[in-house]
Amino acid sequence: QVQLVESGGGLVQPGGSLRLSCAASGSIFNINVMSWYRQTPGKERELVAVTSGGSTNYADSVKGRFTISRDNAKSTVYLQMNSLKPEDTAVYYCNAEKRITAWGTPRNYWGQGTQVTVSS
Repeated sequence: QVQLVESGGGLVQPGGSLRLSCAASGSIFNINVMSWYRQTPGKERELVAVTSGGSTNYADSVKGRFTISRDNAKSTVYLQMNSLKPEDTAVYYCNAEKRITAWGTPRNYWGQGTQVTVSS
């Protein structure tokens, strides 16, 4: 069992910045992939950023503005969001993928979400 707690959301003006945090606890071993998703009411949940091994990937809509990073000592994943736009407004969710064995089925865990609102 893995618990994920997100924080750092809030109201920010266009062009501003926020840093989201995702603190993992519980059975955090064998977590191979950490991701950030976002969702607007009425729309599908969108993959925003992924970190797996030593690589990172981003959605085209946030590339160059968002950065995903990890602090293994604190068991925390961050999403630094710069140059925020109104279209970035969404609930942001942290996701952890855990795989006990290389051939096993991965298990996914979700945080509760944190609201990010970009508005004047």
